Amino acid sequence: MEEFVKEYLNLGKRIDGRGFKDYRPIEIKHSVVSKAEGSAFVNLGGTKVYAGVKMDIGEPFPDSPNEGILIVNAEFTPLSSPEIEPGPPGEDAIELARIVDRVIRESQSIELEKLFIEEGKVWIVYVDLAVFDMRGNLMDASTLAAVEALLHTQIPKIENGKIIRGEFVSRLPVVYKPVSVTIGKYNGNLIVDLNKEEEEVVDAKLVIGVRDDDKICTMQKQGIGTFTIKDVENAIDLAIEKSKELRRLL
Repeated sequence: MEEFVKEYLNLGKRIDGRGFKDYRPIEIKHSVVSKAEGSAFVNLGGTKVYAGVKMDIGEPFPDSPNEGILIVNAEFTPLSSPEIEPGPPGEDAIELARIVDRVIRESQSIELEKLFIEEGKVWIVYVDLAVFDMRGNLMDASTLAAVEALLHTQIPKIENGKIIRGEFVSRLPVVYKPVSVTIGKYNGNLIVDLNKEEEEVVDAKLVIGVRDDDKICTMQKQGIGTFTIKDVENAIDLAIEKSKELRRLL
């Protein structure tokens, strides 16, 4: 299969008929988990991710005593791939969670200062990602799921210092809708939305987080290949272009 994929890419084609700048079909649903404060489901070309948001009360970080906290976790279910086995999160799940966390945090998507409750108490926003199928481009699918879930998250009511689940006082203060655009490089060509087979043959990948105002909030290189300065400049332009397309789906 690898040689078949390479042969097509060398001809400027993709095995599924898309152009190098084309995404596969994307399905997004929100409020899919009734017990969560916010949730979403994304199906990006067969890559399926659920995101759930849970609000809890905790102590702020010492260096930001008046701000709430964002924590992102990721789990690959055994259904996601034959290579995944039950157990604690592996390196890939940890990396996925860290990059999605960075995209949301560095974009300043959530107004964390509005999650202050009282001295020593703030809201903690837990975003849990569950991967149910991996058909390529897990990063973009996961970021879409996380942001869609946050957009529909509600802050629970507090009575006598306790959270009243199911009763809400306001929406989570989300001011930006960041997305990630993952771009692969193969034989000098830049390619978006790599499927599973393409991910196995590209030289390297560049994950670029883009905010609503076209600000680049994160960049993460993956793979052993290299990107020239010109490659990075072209990748940023491409990421900004495709981010607008993805954001319209949220």
